[in-house]
Amino acid sequence: MLPDRLLQRFLRYVQVDTTAADGSSSYPSSPGQLTLGAMLAEELRAMGLADVEQDRHGLVWGTVPATVPHAAPVIALNAHVDTSPETTGKNVQPQVIRGYAGGDIVLPGDKAKVIRVAENPDLTRLLGKTIITTDGTTLLGSDDKSGVAVIMELAQHLVEHPEIPHGVIRVLFTCDEEIGLGVKHVDLKKLGATVAYTLDGRGAGEIDTETFSADMATVIIRGVNIHPSIGKGRMVNSLRAAGMFLDRLPREGHSPETTDGRQGFLHPYIAEGGVAETTIKVLLRDFDTAGLTTKAELLRQLAADVERDAPGVKVEVAVRKQYRNMAEGLRREPRAVSLAAEAFRRLGRPCELTIVRGGTDGSQLTELGLPTPNLSTGEHNPHSPLEWTCLEEMTAAVEMLV
Repeated sequence: MLPDRLLQRFLRYVQVDTTAADGSSSYPSSPGQLTLGAMLAEELRAMGLADVEQDRHGLVWGTVPATVPHAAPVIALNAHVDTSPETTGKNVQPQVIRGYAGGDIVLPGDKAKVIRVAENPDLTRLLGKTIITTDGTTLLGSDDKSGVAVIMELAQHLVEHPEIPHGVIRVLFTCDEEIGLGVKHVDLKKLGATVAYTLDGRGAGEIDTETFSADMATVIIRGVNIHPSIGKGRMVNSLRAAGMFLDRLPREGHSPETTDGRQGFLHPYIAEGGVAETTIKVLLRDFDTAGLTTKAELLRQLAADVERDAPGVKVEVAVRKQYRNMAEGLRREPRAVSLAAEAFRRLGRPCELTIVRGGTDGSQLTELGLPTPNLSTGEHNPHSPLEWTCLEEMTAAVEMLV
């Protein structure tokens, strides 16, 4: 492995703004995703991969040819180029800390932002390692540019070492995963894989075999706007009704702040509008898909209650499917997980079969019929200005793939 080359790839990729834009009418939803995709396609061609293409949807495809003469299952590796809209990815200034000496990490662009060891216990096992952080004003983009860099380094390594026996390896970089549209334009026949792996996971040594099932609700609260000087008896303020709706959302045991493990949640994450109309977006998450229906019904009941208690207000709840728990689909091809675990064993490294309180493109690929577990790539604190990654964990991901 060439860790410094891997690091330079990662630093290059995170400085391209690929923030997904929820609600955009275009695909991909932001132009930076096309920019990064073009960079990746150019680099893959320079490596000598076959069939490299950035298609009209911005997806990047490539093939590492087989080095064995006999037929072998085709394995696909996937990562997404977009970053979360929850924190800006514009003008990312990554900070590289070599030989991490321990202790809290104060971020230089906003010294109020501190990566604290108490909140990041993984740092205690990474003394002496290379840590990459943001400057505190943006996210880092490790979710999922760590995965992108790992796959690119893996492809380069396999091309440089044709003595490693392997079948066809397909590379696929997708767009708009963060807004649930990552596989919208993926043609599984074109991919032609027996199994796939997403490189979009936490830390090191984990194989994610179960994810949330997920929907997204859009709550539109409509009022009546009129000049406040003549508003008595005529104005209906949607913002006040929105506050009522949010206040009535259950918290304990129903919000990300109060749940963990296999508990699901309702998570309002965007609210915007004015007197006439306010829109609230709510994430619905549950490991049991049927639980999403219960959560959607709760939102609709709250909407009816607000309409009753705020005369003149109209509340509309629309629920859109995002992805489903991958666990059931993985049972159709048990080798997908067992051979990944075997790779860790061959390296003499422990691994853990884990659940992830989120989703990946693999959730949807598995639902479509392509078993796709998720593998660790060194992600920590995703979607946050406190996001960080570790070069050695990314390097370990490349070694595990080999």
